[in-house]
Amino acid sequence: MVISQSEADRLLAMEKILDSNDNFQSEISVLARNKFSLVSSDKTENFFLDLYRSQINLIKSTLQNRARNSIILARVDFGTKHRNPDDAEIGSPHIHIYREGYHDKWAYELPITHFVNPENFNQTLHDFMRYCNINIPSNFRTGIRDD
Repeated sequence: MVISQSEADRLLAMEKILDSNDNFQSEISVLARNKFSLVSSDKTENFFLDLYRSQINLIKSTLQNRARNSIILARVDFGTKHRNPDDAEIGSPHIHIYREGYHDKWAYELPITHFVNPENFNQTLHDFMRYCNINIPSNFRTGIRDD
């Protein structure tokens, strides 16, 4: 599915809350794929928050915000470098942001204005949720240690 840049920007900026039908866990699993259903605060759009941490390489992790089932609006990758379409290599962690005509193929350094401590997974998860305008529940705990 292809959407315009302005539509992607609008979707990313929408306030998102946990879908009341989703059984939210107060602690996500340390070594698993976690998928949380989200809905816009005006109930017009559905989203997902995907969290993944590798069972083999604990440094390799992904945080992802999707719209309309398959459109990746934003994704943070840990533990891997990325090569952009212009052949520039981006280190880890990095963020992918939807770009019209390229989807999520471009990565960028994490903006320090939004991500205060990229070495800390828990902090980066909370920063990512704020970046994607996801309302963070007060009981949200990851159960993931950063040491």
